[in-house]
Amino acid sequence: MINIKENEKLNTLNHSCAHLLAHAVKNLYPNAKFWVGPVIEEGFYYDIDLDDESISEETLEKISKEMKKIAKNDRLIKRIELSKEEALELFKDDPYKIDLIENMPEDEIISAYKQDDFIDLCRGPHVNSTKLLKNFKLLKVSGAYYKGDSNNKVLQRIYGICFDNPEDLEEHLKELEEAKERDHRKIGKDLEIYMTDDLVGRGLPMFLPNGYIIWQELENYIKEKERKLDYNHVKTPCLGNVELYKTSGHWDHYKDDMFPSMKLDNEEFVLRPMNCPHHMMIFKNKLHSYKELPIKIGEIAPDFRYEASGALKGIERARHFCQNDAHLFVTLDQIKDQFKEVVDLILEVYKDFNITNYHFELSLRDPEDKVKYYQDDKMWDEAENMLRKVLNGIGIEYTEKIGEAAFYGPKLDVQIRPAVGNEVTLSTCQLDFCLPQKFDLTYIDKDGEKKTPVVIHRAILGSLDRFIAYLLEETKGALPLWLSPVQVNVIPVNNKYHLDYAKEIYELLREKNIRVNLDARDEKLGYKMRESVTHKNPYALIIGQNEVDTNTISYRKYGTDETVNIDKNEFIDLIKKQIETKEF
Repeated sequence: MINIKENEKLNTLNHSCAHLLAHAVKNLYPNAKFWVGPVIEEGFYYDIDLDDESISEETLEKISKEMKKIAKNDRLIKRIELSKEEALELFKDDPYKIDLIENMPEDEIISAYKQDDFIDLCRGPHVNSTKLLKNFKLLKVSGAYYKGDSNNKVLQRIYGICFDNPEDLEEHLKELEEAKERDHRKIGKDLEIYMTDDLVGRGLPMFLPNGYIIWQELENYIKEKERKLDYNHVKTPCLGNVELYKTSGHWDHYKDDMFPSMKLDNEEFVLRPMNCPHHMMIFKNKLHSYKELPIKIGEIAPDFRYEASGALKGIERARHFCQNDAHLFVTLDQIKDQFKEVVDLILEVYKDFNITNYHFELSLRDPEDKVKYYQDDKMWDEAENMLRKVLNGIGIEYTEKIGEAAFYGPKLDVQIRPAVGNEVTLSTCQLDFCLPQKFDLTYIDKDGEKKTPVVIHRAILGSLDRFIAYLLEETKGALPLWLSPVQVNVIPVNNKYHLDYAKEIYELLREKNIRVNLDARDEKLGYKMRESVTHKNPYALIIGQNEVDTNTISYRKYGTDETVNIDKNEFIDLIKKQIETKEF
């Protein structure tokens, strides 16, 4: 979907439409007071105080009609410039606007926009006539604390979107409906994948049995691939001494994204935001020879980041997540081959999951930023030039992004275009000359001298949580057979006559390690079949009198209306092959 904020024309339209919304609300509710109405990626919103009046879906329609009436009347929108004193007088009855004005410099020229007798404080820009604002839609209303402070009053936030023609608006609304159907939060709830509860804590999802099956399958999948490439898997604690992160540099460069530290006895601990410091210490645990390198340390590792509550989104963006993380300790002359091996693994995984819409970005530092990045120009130049050389050598097409590097080194990011929504970074591979020096890591080279290794940080699936969210949205919850929590749903037509044989089939499938459910409820066949479709079970087995008499089964595959009768052992061979080959 289009990013409204980044499109100058749509930005202006949506800014103006927020102004139109406020005008309509003021006409309908003369005592209404207004906080702010900014443009956002998805359109605009306005925070409004209506005292005890509550805005419902019906109220939104009423406001929308008033907006259309104003737009149809073709009112000019005029910019007015005010001194601070004039602005304070003009908006003296609105405490929210007064608060904004009082925080402006004394000598600032303050702008407002006027249409008819309605005036709203705003920097602009705006369109010059309300007739340009006909193609809008009010989307929803929610509560929002004044200034984002939970100690303040809850205002009502109305969201909307505006386009310059009805066709684009209609197309966008269709995309929004598609996004709702694909939203992993809805799918996750419907299919009982995960849950959240404020009593546990915001941003702390809990995977239910169905979700944990998916999790385990993904973990086994990626670990098997890593083991074939000689990775050694470890298990490290979820927290560390603050001194560990001061040594790595995370404390200086990443502290604002970490949870507050905890003091215990004479130590200070913090929940870890990433795993590299722990893996550095594992490498340092003993002396290494150049003959051992590359050493590859992998972990499905829980991490914690202090995400703002407004940024939280199901399991896509949470405060606790688990990374498919690994660190490769290599010599200088191993960088190219090992980096290529990581890229090859990324491409192999993407092929397995039928991921085709992606591109590579080389994320570099901004040399003008003296705060975000570790300051060592020579190290950065060497790392960036080497990574360019490696990527060019293995034939990767990429674009360069200044200012997107990790604080310790450049990286290759894989940007995925999902079915709905904006691009996301799925996989990443980073070249690091910095942390090995900070931790004083060494190995004995063939000449008997101590040398510092280079570290390649990499995450193939990214975090398992985010990857599951991506899969749910791409497939609308209809996961491939090998990942599906229930692979086969056995449904007897009539429990009195067919349940015993259905149980026999159920036990046979269980013995073959197929995840199977037996729907023995005393419900009609049509009802149970519809539920099986709702739960997106890949296969529904229908067990009726013909199947009992012929010692066979009949199956219906999800997404089709065809019922196939087959020998039960033939069916087992069929789905075992699909599971083993991980058909997607």
